[in-house]
Amino acid sequence: MEARKIMLKEGEIPRQWYNILADIKLNPPLGPDGNPVKPEDLAPVFPMNLIEQEVSTERWIDIPDEVLRVLSIWRPSPMVRALNLEKALGTPARIYFKNESVSPPGSHKPNTAVPQAYYNKVFGIKKITTETGAGQWGSALSFACCQYGLECKVFMVRISFDQKPYRKSMMEAWCGKCVASPSTETKAGRDALERDPNTPGSLGIAISEAVEAAVSDVTGETRYSLGSVLNHVMLHQTIMGLEAKKQMDLVGEYPDIVIGCAGGGSNFAGLAFPFVLDKINGKDLEIYPVEPAACPTLTRAPFVYDHGDTAKYTPLLPMHSLGHAFVPPPFHAGGLRYHGMAPTVSQLAAEGLISPRSVTQLSAYEAGALFARTEGHIPAPETTHALACVIDEAKKAKEEGKEKVILVNWSGHGLLDLGAYERYFANELQNEVLSDAELSEAEKVFANHPKPAVLKSR
Repeated sequence: MEARKIMLKEGEIPRQWYNILADIKLNPPLGPDGNPVKPEDLAPVFPMNLIEQEVSTERWIDIPDEVLRVLSIWRPSPMVRALNLEKALGTPARIYFKNESVSPPGSHKPNTAVPQAYYNKVFGIKKITTETGAGQWGSALSFACCQYGLECKVFMVRISFDQKPYRKSMMEAWCGKCVASPSTETKAGRDALERDPNTPGSLGIAISEAVEAAVSDVTGETRYSLGSVLNHVMLHQTIMGLEAKKQMDLVGEYPDIVIGCAGGGSNFAGLAFPFVLDKINGKDLEIYPVEPAACPTLTRAPFVYDHGDTAKYTPLLPMHSLGHAFVPPPFHAGGLRYHGMAPTVSQLAAEGLISPRSVTQLSAYEAGALFARTEGHIPAPETTHALACVIDEAKKAKEEGKEKVILVNWSGHGLLDLGAYERYFANELQNEVLSDAELSEAEKVFANHPKPAVLKSR
């Protein structure tokens, strides 16, 4: 029988994270005065040990033993050869997926939630606030905080809060408190509701609420945690790509194409960045971040300085952005509804080291259904975007008659997203594509912001 799973032993979990800031140049975040943000400026929001990681340019950063202890609950994660999908497509391509759904919350998110909770704990923090889109990040941080005895409060984007009620139950199982955003608990939430009482919410609004809730705690025992976008989050996620390289070596393979869905950038970066390092050093491969056509941050939005949240509590970040006031349509891939993109991912796109793609909602669900019917696993709506690109590339390999190796991050399962699949099978979903007029309107909010410098890492 042909081997399907490529497994590493528990002792083979990577002991260090890869920091891409050692190998690329990045524009600094800017404060309200237009000057670069100093590390101490971030202290009311994050513990200093995570701020040190955020600004570090060391290539390899050790993973603490106490973090490895928790990660070993599910890591190393399997890499799986998608033999049935290959057969269904009749492709000469060999397709491998890194299965991150094996974590307790069912996604890649706890790869950074666990170290973030740990570093907050050792810094003396008692409570963490955060936001979540589809609920994967809120679930992951609730799990991680439970492991270390911290309180966790999650502001969940309203449309996903309504669409995915069992995510709230999952958070509560790990003692997390989940509220719909925008809420009446913060000024940012109340302002958003005043502008539009029926708003579906956005990650930008939810971030504003979570940051406000953290910095307004007069005890100083609360900090904020972000599940994507920032450098230290990308750093923690590289454990996936580092494992994947070991697993590819075990079967004598190396990818021609690396693919991951992209909302804020964390699961894409986690798989791709160790391979980007190879590309920087001369390796020939294609790397595709895949986003929704309804929220085309990398594929259509400019590379600008913009706020990471709607209320403008965050510094100005150098990133591809649709505008901090942008409220995307209520499509089901809630984890991909963010207006911006990680500065590191944005910089790689600006340099041409990665090649962004976008797919429509119906194409994504078609790919998810085919994957479920061939490989058995039901993917999260976010993951289906990456799978749509995989299928396109596998078909292209068939047309060209080339035996390409395709590696994709299977970033999470869709077992709590079956309501969306039900709507898809009933033909109740439709494509949402951002119009040029909507894009132009959204971009007005950063018209007077400074422009990032054009940097080249190579």
